[in-house]
Amino acid sequence: MRYLHTMVRVRDIGESLDFYCNKLGMKEVRRIENEAGRFTLIFLAAPEDVEAAERHKAPLVELTYNWDPEDYQGGRNFGHLAYEVDDIYAFCQHLMDAGITINRPPRDGNMAFIRSPDGISIEILQKGEAKPKAEPWASMPNTGAW
Repeated sequence: MRYLHTMVRVRDIGESLDFYCNKLGMKEVRRIENEAGRFTLIFLAAPEDVEAAERHKAPLVELTYNWDPEDYQGGRNFGHLAYEVDDIYAFCQHLMDAGITINRPPRDGNMAFIRSPDGISIEILQKGEAKPKAEPWASMPNTGAW
């Protein structure tokens, strides 16, 4: 398993980039605009991690800007921790065998979510390409919030 990023939701991209980049000194290394999902993802690296981050080899901060306004209450602005694993199906099965609920199963062979005992969302991503869809994962419903 390898640590990937921590996601936080932001209300104002300009204000957030000013804080994280201009004041903290972080650097933007990647940006994704998703019109269908109506969000923007901005990935930031610490100055000493920029070169490694450009090769996807350093942990990042993911700023998520949802285009539709939302008032984030109760820590909702903190999104999740993310880790990549060699085999998402085997890893999720290991978690289930250990009594962990898979809140968002890896139906797509790429992404799953679980929660810590304190309710922190943890995203599990397949390293490299998504695995082919497979049962029981492909038809497993979401459980609770993720």
